Amino acid sequence: MRETRKIKLRNFEIGGDKLTILAGPCAIESQEILDQTAEKLKEITEKLGINYVFKSSFDKANRSSLSSYRGPGIDKGLEMLKKVKDKFDLPIVTDIHTPDQAQKVAKVANIIQIPAFLCRQTDLLVAAGESKRIVNIKKGQFLAPEQMKSLIEKVEDSGNHDILITDRGTTFGYNNLVVDFRGIPIMKEFGYPVVFDATHSVQLPGANGTSSGGDRRFVPTLAKAAMAAGADVLFFEIHPNPDKALCDGANMIPLSEAEKLFKTCKEIFELVRS
Repeated sequence: MRETRKIKLRNFEIGGDKLTILAGPCAIESQEILDQTAEKLKEITEKLGINYVFKSSFDKANRSSLSSYRGPGIDKGLEMLKKVKDKFDLPIVTDIHTPDQAQKVAKVANIIQIPAFLCRQTDLLVAAGESKRIVNIKKGQFLAPEQMKSLIEKVEDSGNHDILITDRGTTFGYNNLVVDFRGIPIMKEFGYPVVFDATHSVQLPGANGTSSGGDRRFVPTLAKAAMAAGADVLFFEIHPNPDKALCDGANMIPLSEAEKLFKTCKEIFELVRS
C-alpha cells in the first residue's frame, strides 16, 4: 500500500502515528454551545493524547426543507469560530459551499471542507486548493471510492497537496446509507490520510419527510470498525444535548459520551498500527 502523506497542522501531523479527531456541533447554534463543546473536547483529547480539530458549520446549505435550520451565515459564523479558535487555541475545520467563500473562510479555518453533495464541483475544489489550506473532500454518497482520484487531482492541480479524503457512507435504497469499509484501504492507495465520518454515516436522509433522521446507537460500532480498517482520522458531530439540537440531532453523540468512545477508538488505532 502506498505510504500515507503526513500533513502538518500546527504542532502535529495528520496521518502520522497519532489519532486525529475532527469534532464539534453540526451547525453553529450559539457561542455558549460552541465554547462548552470545544472546552470539553480539548480537555478529553489532551488527556488521551489525541490530535484535535474543532468542527462546526456556519451554513448547512443542503437541507431537506426550506424551513430547516441552516446556521448564522458566513460572517457571523466565522466570527464565532474565530472566538473558539482564539479562546481555546484550537485549529478549525468548516465547510464552504461556493468558490467565493474559500479565501474568506481560509482566514479563520485551518481545514476547508468540501460537502459530500458538492464534491464533484470543479470550481469549488480548485478554489479550496488555491486557499493553501488543508482541504478535506467528503466522498459523495453517490460515488465509489475509486472515483475520488479525479477529485483529488482537481485540488492537486492548484499546487496544494495537503488533502484529506472522507468517507461518510453510500446511498443504499431510499432513506438509508451503508458503509463499505473496503473504501478505506481503497482510498488510502491515493496516498492521503483517510477520514471516517462516523455520525453522518448513521444518517437516514429524508427519513422524516421534511428532515433527515438517524440512529446514533450505531456511531460507536462504525467508528471502531473504521479504526480496524485503517482510517487515519475520525469525524464526529457532538452536542451537549443532541435531542434539542437544531440540526442533525439524531446523528450526533452526546458530549458526555465522547471520552469513552475516543479512548476505545484510540486503542484500536494504536493496535492496528502496532
